[in-house]
Amino acid sequence: MKFTSELYRTTIQPKLKEQFGFKNVHQVPQIEKVTVNVGLSKALKDARFMDLIESSLARITGQKPVKTLTRKSIANFKIREGLAVGMKVTLRGKRMWEFLDKLLNVSFARVRDFRGVSESCVDTYGNFSYGFAEQTSFPEIMPDEAELLHGLQVNVTTTAKTHEHGLALFKLLGVPFSAKTGKHTK
Repeated sequence: MKFTSELYRTTIQPKLKEQFGFKNVHQVPQIEKVTVNVGLSKALKDARFMDLIESSLARITGQKPVKTLTRKSIANFKIREGLAVGMKVTLRGKRMWEFLDKLLNVSFARVRDFRGVSESCVDTYGNFSYGFAEQTSFPEIMPDEAELLHGLQVNVTTTAKTHEHGLALFKLLGVPFSAKTGKHTK
């Protein structure tokens, strides 16, 4: 199933409205943005690593990543103010829906020993976060051509107000939750 905002409006939104008894379509949880980020701890020692992460994030998302910089110096961690410690890409609109389609239909299937996503990946405000151990789970990165392996974090921000509303949204989107449910704590 190819995800689009039109598919969301015609199938998922009416189901959520009926399930929770929302009177207004603006009460129904929807996806605001998808953020993909990578920490650059290894790049502090190897400058080439930063270039590899930048190119792999650009290939995965189709958008140039932005460096996240430190605001304060912390001597114990050998971090100076203004040092790049991460890279991120924020996706909205058409690219967001294309990325979600790829994430749900391709990337999860390529994760080694994948047994489903824990329900605890949806936080108390209905946002979804999942960490990949390797970037090779995405089809744009071929395992044999990846020079260095790195993990990445995918965060899907929603307008949901509760864990229950967010979980229902992601189940209707087709997130492969595991049969063994993880306890969600507040």
